[in-house]
Order: sequence, then C-alpha cells, then structure tokens
Amino acid sequence: MSATKTLILGGVRSGKSRLAERLATASGLPVTYIATATAGDDEMRARVAAHRARRPDHWQVVEEPLQLASALTQHATETRCLLIDCLTLWTTNLLIHPDPLRIDIEHSAFLDVLARVSGPLILVSNETNMGITPLGELSRRYCDEAGRLHQDLAKVCDQVVLTVAGLPLVLKGKPL
Repeated sequence: MSATKTLILGGVRSGKSRLAERLATASGLPVTYIATATAGDDEMRARVAAHRARRPDHWQVVEEPLQLASALTQHATETRCLLIDCLTLWTTNLLIHPDPLRIDIEHSAFLDVLARVSGPLILVSNETNMGITPLGELSRRYCDEAGRLHQDLAKVCDQVVLTVAGLPLVLKGKPL
C-alpha cells in the first residue's frame, strides 16, 4: 500500500472493518488504530470486544470519540498506517454532544487536517443513506451529516470502496 487515503463504506456487518484491517496489515507498516466507539451498553461493549479480539496485539490503539483532527495530527506519519474506525460512530458522538456547534467544528477541523496528512490512512464508515428517509429529526440529521461527510471525504480520498456482503466494490481508485 502506498501513501494513500482510503475510505471504506458499507452497511452494518458488511465486512468493512475486516477489509480495513486486512489493508492495514498488508501495508507492512506499524498500525495505529483510532477507535471512536463509546461502549455505553452491553450490545456495544460486545461489538467493541469483538473488534479488540480481532486486532493484532502489536497494533497501537488510540480511543478518541470526538477529536479526530487532533488524533490525526498526533499520530499520522509516513512510516505508520493509520486506521480510523468508525466515522459514523464519531458523527453520532458529536450529534449527541451538549454543544450543538461541536459537530461542525470537529468535521471542519478533521477535513482540514485530512487534506494535509501524509502516510497511509484508512477510514471506515457506515453508509446509511441507501434506504428510506428516517422519521425522527435526529435520525434524519444523522443521515444528512454522514452523507455530507462521506461526499467530502470521497473528494480527498485516493480510493473509495463500498463493501457489500463482505465483497469490496471499488468506486474510486485502484482495484484491491
């Protein structure tokens, strides 16, 4: 893997995290895994535990639920592969933050830093906008924010991959 920015999108349990982990391993570089999840209930704790169990022990793990721009600035280098999982969980964390302006501030800061970062970067996010429009205001805002973020990321990423049923479909960039 060269110094590329790869965005991996897919539905829940589509295989996007496994693909990201495979690409990170294939980079041959040390990996820093930035996890955005917060385990607020038993089901989410089980999901986090499954991800932890699958990751190699030698990977550096950084838990950062809000300040991804800061985490990128601190950890991105030419000699490390950075894997961020998951941007829609990050978006959720920002949407429920007490400061309603926080999401715009963090998204802007992240996109700004992303444009300047060097070294391989793999971004994982749930594609949420392929079904019906949700009924609730918060759910619609979540889909809108995720959709805008994905469009912005697709512009600056060298590669965009959609995973469906564990199969990667390259939308932009070189085949896997």
